Amino acid sequence: MSRPVKRVAVIGTGVIGASWTSLFLARGLEVVATDIASTAEESLRRFVKSAWPVLTKLGLASAASQSNLQFTTDLPAAVKSADLIQENGPERIDFKKKLFAQLDSLLAPNIIIASSSSGLTMSEIQSECPSHPERCVIAHPFNPPHLIPLVEIVGGAKTSEATIQAASKFYTALGKRTIRLHKEVMGHVANRLQAALWREVVYLIASGVVSVADADAAVAWGPGLRWGIMGPTQLFHLAGGQGGIEHFFEQFTGPMTAWWKDLGSPELNREVQQKVISGVHAEVGSQSIEELAAFRDEILLGLLALRANV
Repeated sequence: MSRPVKRVAVIGTGVIGASWTSLFLARGLEVVATDIASTAEESLRRFVKSAWPVLTKLGLASAASQSNLQFTTDLPAAVKSADLIQENGPERIDFKKKLFAQLDSLLAPNIIIASSSSGLTMSEIQSECPSHPERCVIAHPFNPPHLIPLVEIVGGAKTSEATIQAASKFYTALGKRTIRLHKEVMGHVANRLQAALWREVVYLIASGVVSVADADAAVAWGPGLRWGIMGPTQLFHLAGGQGGIEHFFEQFTGPMTAWWKDLGSPELNREVQQKVISGVHAEVGSQSIEELAAFRDEILLGLLALRANV
């Protein structure tokens, strides 16, 4: 597992795969991408081109070049000379099990197969890899991977410690912030936290407590600003004043547990979905997806620049 990574095979070039490709290229790696969609190559190259100015602002490796990207619809050809595989296929366990079994038969034993799966467990995915399931691992990014540093590293029942360590080393060298999950859970960690917050957002909207725009504002202009600096537990340590987290528990255990008991469990039925959809369109107005993404990325660049100086 100590093989140096110079060439990455990216399987699946949708939003996540294209973003990973952009990052790998910006870090001076060679990328061979593969996808069976008829428009995949055109869409991928367009994405990389559009992401390049942002990546340039963040800083390109000396060997960084968009010309280091190759594309093929032939999966065996794509992975033939790769040092690491980044899989970004559909979130269907049957698909991933079949794909990983195929990759297991094609690749040398020391090639790591990393999945970007946002919620499936590696134990399930690697279950039909008879040869070397120990080199299979979840490396789940947060969207968009070429900007957001977080990568969740999760092994399956048969994943080796060497694979975990090698994967963590690889992504850290790319400038990513890796966290390790010691147990598999559906959705991993960041998505579960995100889902927990949004469940309450949907409940408050569905109950008529707040509009979509005001719920978004409550997060973005309140705790969301602080969460861009440090996590909630550390922030509660600060909220305890000089007494720290111990004083926080003394003061807020009662109110916090009372709020927990009152949190909602909304049903995402058609009526609730339509209420959220109408609210989102009212909130964004005439702004296109591209315009919203550009705004997001510009703010992210500023925040990342600040974090880099800490």
